Amino acid sequence: MNYNNKLFRPISNTENGETSIETLFHYKQVGNILTCNYSGGKIKFGHLIGLVDPLGNIAMRYHQVNDKDELMTGICHSKPEILENGKIRLHEDWEWTSGDYSKGTSLLEEQ
Repeated sequence: MNYNNKLFRPISNTENGETSIETLFHYKQVGNILTCNYSGGKIKFGHLIGLVDPLGNIAMRYHQVNDKDELMTGICHSKPEILENGKIRLHEDWEWTSGDYSKGTSLLEEQ
């Protein structure tokens, strides 16, 4: 699976997360290395880097500046699901490595 030039938006997130439907993720992939810039909603700017395995699962690290001018960091594992329309839905388990160190889940869908 290749995520290069794909756009994703969250469709759900746990309350302790900062992304929302206003957040847009722009993925780039070269080989098994994934990068992404994102912003929108509570996120002024964010960046992630990750590794994609042969099944399309992503192990990533992210950092972002929120609307309170706080630098937040975390880790995330995403598992893809191919929808009936051929688009990708990402099932994410994430954890803050800053702030309150809480965990959460989110769903992102390809635009």
